[in-house]
Amino acid sequence: MITVEQLEGLLVSNEDEHLEFKEARTSFQFDKLVQYCAALANEAGGNIILGVTDKRPRQVVGTKAFSQPERTRAGLIEKLHLNIDFSLVDHPNGRVLIFHVPAHPVGNPIKADGIYWERQGDSLVPMSEARLRTILAEAGHDFSADISPNATMADLDPEAVEDFRQRWIKKTGNQSLAALSREQLLIDIEALANGKLTYAALILFGTRQALGRHLAQAEVVFEYRSSDASGPAQQRVEFRQGFFGFYDKLWEIINLRNDIQHFQTGLFVEDIPTFSERPIREAILNAVSHRDYQLAGNIFIRQYPRRMRVESPGGFPLGITEQNILDRQAPRNRRIADIFAKCGLVERSGQGMNLMFERSIQEGKPIPNFSGTDAYQVMLTLNGEVQDVRFLQFLEKVGREKLELFGTEDFLLLDFIKRNQSIPEHLKPCLQRLISMGIIERYGRGRGVRYVLARRYYKIAGEKGTYTRKKGLDRETNKTLLLKHIEENKESGSGLKELRQVLPFLSNDQVKKLIAELKKEKKIYHTGTTRAALWYPAGADAIVPEKN
Repeated sequence: MITVEQLEGLLVSNEDEHLEFKEARTSFQFDKLVQYCAALANEAGGNIILGVTDKRPRQVVGTKAFSQPERTRAGLIEKLHLNIDFSLVDHPNGRVLIFHVPAHPVGNPIKADGIYWERQGDSLVPMSEARLRTILAEAGHDFSADISPNATMADLDPEAVEDFRQRWIKKTGNQSLAALSREQLLIDIEALANGKLTYAALILFGTRQALGRHLAQAEVVFEYRSSDASGPAQQRVEFRQGFFGFYDKLWEIINLRNDIQHFQTGLFVEDIPTFSERPIREAILNAVSHRDYQLAGNIFIRQYPRRMRVESPGGFPLGITEQNILDRQAPRNRRIADIFAKCGLVERSGQGMNLMFERSIQEGKPIPNFSGTDAYQVMLTLNGEVQDVRFLQFLEKVGREKLELFGTEDFLLLDFIKRNQSIPEHLKPCLQRLISMGIIERYGRGRGVRYVLARRYYKIAGEKGTYTRKKGLDRETNKTLLLKHIEENKESGSGLKELRQVLPFLSNDQVKKLIAELKKEKKIYHTGTTRAALWYPAGADAIVPEKN
């Protein structure tokens, strides 16, 4: 969140490609906001600040634009598929609204209303061809766009091509696509270039024989194993054919052993599949889009009773790590990713990974795990075991309408708080929003501040006492506990170390402040100084320690 002091610092900054000021006293067009956010993303990210004059010396004038910024944020994410956030600053001169725009995914420029935008002075203009080429080149060489020198149209499965065509028509509603010849269709999606097939064409539409001749490693192997014991799998299916020829069949095989887990909320019993369809499909699409096809080895999809593991050759793409995988995308095989995007299988900016994390948290399951990933392979494990039914019931109470306004960071923040883990810095801007929505609560001050899920979570869980413990006691109760301990140990005195043991959830400084208040109220006194000080109860029955 941006403070008033930080805002004052921004007011004297130069307005450049990372910073945009708009007066917007009464309103601001949403479509124009979308375009500005796209331009900022294409220029490595930045902030658009509403409620501030754009001419120097800049003044805060306040804005009434976007009275429900949560909904505006949700609309921006839906339009641009970027994790845009916002801050509200309660400045003395008026309300200031700041939208924080991340950089475009590596090699993936952002489009709004069909145009790649950039800023030119105070104006928005379509991106220059040179700038567009620069961004597209960020992702490096795209093997899937290379020509397969000996492949011909006879190497493609007509049914796989038609499957893609129907998906494309369904997504766009463009019935004229049905009249295109197969060759023209492939030209339009750049799977056929200068009369030659690309490797993307083989990977997505090739026959079994063609893949065996030209790209044998483009095979997806499914195994079902009832345990981690070594030995043959209970079922093994090898898909050496174009992806569009087996995509649905692969899910059907997985779904055959997909059991349902039940939990009760009120009078109703809810069902959650161990393997929800969308995250599993996204994991498979992710593997096909990002694996390194120049390495030997296949994609392996291993299903166990309560978990799924997807292994793909090649480590994370350049610039991607387990820590930033939700914020940055760099498709290793752009041509494949673009074809998937055209027919609606994936979003161009790679939101599938975000969906996997969000759905896992919403269903009370562990978040996706990348243990075992190295420079030569990515290992993604999706655990299907519902581990916290109470959290599911809590989300039901929160309501679908509120959850639809959540971004990935909001769900991750809830997960950290639920598991009593320290909150990473990049998630802290989400805290105030969830507090204002009544979903989490904050207690304490400074370094001793704590966050817990709202009281209703612990009520659902039947753990009201846990809520009280996590929340901590109020200030007067804490002082009463300290005084009680000091009175019970009036003969020997009480040192700071043991007083901290009375209130272990408070910091050293917080305990000292409570002791100082008790002293000011003349309820206790001390002998000695600094760490050697001992505290005693004041009053008629106080025991004055003998001096040596």
